Amino acid sequence: MKLIFELSGENETLPRAELECVGTVTDFRPQVAVAECPDPSAAQRLAMTHVVMEYLGECDPDPASFRSLLSDLSLTTKQPFAGRAKLIHAGNDHNPCSQREFERLIGTMVKGPVQLIDPPVEYRAILSGDRCYFGKVLYRIARGAYNERNPGKREFFHPGVMMPRMARTLVNLTMCGAGAKLLDPFCGTGGTLIESEMLGMETIGSDFDPMMIGGCRENLVQGTLMLADATRLPVRDASIDAIATDFPYGQSVCIKKEDTMENLYHGALEEMHRVLLPGRRAIVVTHRDISAIAGQHMPVLQHHTQRVHKSLTRHVLVLKR
Repeated sequence: MKLIFELSGENETLPRAELECVGTVTDFRPQVAVAECPDPSAAQRLAMTHVVMEYLGECDPDPASFRSLLSDLSLTTKQPFAGRAKLIHAGNDHNPCSQREFERLIGTMVKGPVQLIDPPVEYRAILSGDRCYFGKVLYRIARGAYNERNPGKREFFHPGVMMPRMARTLVNLTMCGAGAKLLDPFCGTGGTLIESEMLGMETIGSDFDPMMIGGCRENLVQGTLMLADATRLPVRDASIDAIATDFPYGQSVCIKKEDTMENLYHGALEEMHRVLLPGRRAIVVTHRDISAIAGQHMPVLQHHTQRVHKSLTRHVLVLKR
């Protein structure tokens, strides 16, 4: 089924890359993408998408073209509906018109009862760059659910952990789903494992810090946890479907005394290569660009950056075994 995705604007590349776990992207503009998806309901797992729509059509981003599109579609609904439009400013002059013009056209050209507050049906136009995408809303991704899983509300908390939406995005980038075996060799308080458990995955976490393993046990519903060195994992060769992990950083990192961060990167990446099944993905987050190091162990498919604050930028690498 062809779907339209209204994407988060907080990162330029991650929202579109995340879509790969539910379908094949066929077109995109700033904050919007079109994809062919075999199972539309799977889109509800996404973290960096706001709205998922059934694709109804597209046109140039002007009222005359949109009127022609609506005329060709000849939409009729017995259920009350509302028409919404969103204008995405993409740094150009393609969209000089107002949202209200497009909303008025939807309201007058779709046949059916109009209900502006909490309508059971919503038609939505997204104007981005040189295109206007038009669809019927299927799902809204509940951002509030991620806020409810704020790390500060867990049984065990440690400062500097990744927020749930980012952790879910990492899991989605692995392209795995229910039944897959996911490993986080630097599991910390368990944020990535929590998100993968919610998707029905079999979770395995390890950490070199006994305090983190003890705290992670308090946060997880189930899953296997190991007190282990990420450069010497007690895991069989080619037995893991997916890896998603945030490498440690900073002065408080718990690593072996004789180790350096450089050694840790090489050793952990070599272990990831060993335990991953061929053709599967490892998603690693670091706080410096280690693309050159990672490339010595596995091909780097994607490199995304996310600025957290003034002195911290995350580098998200998608590696393939």
